[in-house]
Amino acid sequence: MISRTHVRLEGTVSVPLPQADAFELFTPSGERRWATGWDPSFPAPHEDETCPGVVFVTAHRHPVTWVVVASDRPRSITYANVSDGDRAGLIRVVCEAEDFGRTTATVSYQMTALSDAGDAALHAFAEQYPQYMRHWQDAITACISA
Repeated sequence: MISRTHVRLEGTVSVPLPQADAFELFTPSGERRWATGWDPSFPAPHEDETCPGVVFVTAHRHPVTWVVVASDRPRSITYANVSDGDRAGLIRVVCEAEDFGRTTATVSYQMTALSDAGDAALHAFAEQYPQYMRHWQDAITACISA
């Protein structure tokens, strides 16, 4: 059996909103507000897209299937993420209320490659993770400032 790349990454984003409002930016539909090209589709109807078991699909970089596996509104949400033949894992966002109506969002990725291409992609993602988090920071700040 081939051993594949496994990464654990963590970064933070400062959101100039109260915790409940900041949390909404990390929901499947809420991310549309600031993530260019992010357009989740839901194969089944749902009353609350943050409930565990909700499934959605994105295709802004490549097709990815997502499943909400845990949610504690407005504190945290965890997604399982599977990109067929590429990688799979968990993404967790924890929103902590700060002073002056601000929130710190800690974004954790725990991903495993599923192929040679996935190995290469995860290595590149891990190297660029600090820049990725800065991009999130800039995009969220721009969205809120608009």
